[in-house]
Amino acid sequence: MTLENLLAIHRLQAFEATPDGVLRLLASAERNLADARLSKLSNDNRFDAAYKTIMQCAMVGLWANGYRTATSQPGHHQTALQALPKTLGTAADTVIVLDALRKQRNLNDYEGDPVTDAAVRECLAQAEALLTHTRQWLQRHRADLLSENE
Repeated sequence: MTLENLLAIHRLQAFEATPDGVLRLLASAERNLADARLSKLSNDNRFDAAYKTIMQCAMVGLWANGYRTATSQPGHHQTALQALPKTLGTAADTVIVLDALRKQRNLNDYEGDPVTDAAVRECLAQAEALLTHTRQWLQRHRADLLSENE
């Protein structure tokens, strides 16, 4: 499915990103990643912070391509993650892992399932890799969004 198709079925909305907005969201992702690395926090909070980094990267990818999720629609996290191959060129096997982390987040948030050490490590590793990838993609494809002087 294309991004245009997701727009047509109201899963996405047209959006014009600004450098200020992108830089703020990337800074927030960095702060969340720093929090996820704090070993004194609970696994639940570390996982949640790392997952938030992943979602912020997915949002930046959408923004950089002229879209944002329709947050009034259920499944907007899933939509943002599944769009990653089209927005940031993320590999399909990575999206499968990220979607599994989304499901783990839902189990923790909505059913209270505990987050394991292994899940925290995986979410942290994926968040670090996606944030690096997002910055590199922006530098190559949308460097205009990385400059505050725009």
